[in-house]
Amino acid sequence: MAVIAGKPTGALDGHDRPFMKRLLFPYTADGTPRAPIWFCVIIMAVVMPLLGGYRWYMEATAFTVGLDYFEPEFQTYWMSWLYGQLTVFALVGAISIPWLWFTRPTREEVLAMPPRDELGVYILIFTVMAVMGILVPSVLGLWVEADAAWHQVTIRDTDFTPTHIQLFYGVIPLAAVGLVIGLFWLHTRMPNYVGRVSIPLFMVGSAPLLIMPNLGYNEWGHTFFYAEELFAAPVHWGFVVLGWGLFAVSGFFLECINRIITLTSVAKQEKAAA
Repeated sequence: MAVIAGKPTGALDGHDRPFMKRLLFPYTADGTPRAPIWFCVIIMAVVMPLLGGYRWYMEATAFTVGLDYFEPEFQTYWMSWLYGQLTVFALVGAISIPWLWFTRPTREEVLAMPPRDELGVYILIFTVMAVMGILVPSVLGLWVEADAAWHQVTIRDTDFTPTHIQLFYGVIPLAAVGLVIGLFWLHTRMPNYVGRVSIPLFMVGSAPLLIMPNLGYNEWGHTFFYAEELFAAPVHWGFVVLGWGLFAVSGFFLECINRIITLTSVAKQEKAAA
């Protein structure tokens, strides 16, 4: 059971804090945490053009140098993407997760987080979830439908196709790395999660990882014995694990709401006492 620390120190509006903390955890003039709107604007301004450019690359090259895996051009324009992005994801995970673990504060330090700061983190979490509510449908529209259309009009020759390199070996692994990093951060930095395991959050974080075995089975089946590309095909059934896992975000949402109710109650008591 997490404890509640005392009142925060410093200026009420938080202007005495470092820039990144003010960007991620802004306060109103009376010291109430508010949504990090500018952080969201920056994220959308950076991520959306990157996703659009990534998708444009497939549109521009998939039908010119992406139809035949055995052509030298495919190795240059597509397999280089595959090796490059997987290397980057592996390095990010291999560096970030040990860093989060070895730089984690002590349990006592985590439990001493002021209620105002903890509320700010939950507001940041909800804001990020709102941004993901825009990015996830964008990814589904830009890649999943493109993958289905690709396999309906072209002949699959190997496991590696332009749409799969961007979707299954690009966007989904990127999401998996981000979720795992976020999971480690919450369980080492937040009072309500230190010393325990959030089952809903682990289900969400494991969802992209759990579809990887089915991805291997799906590619093997399509390459050797199963040509049908309809979404309802049996070799695709395992992919629903991703959707089912993401449904667990509702359980994580309820955990956050329960903690916020406790924190706001303490904040009201502190204001009344002041």
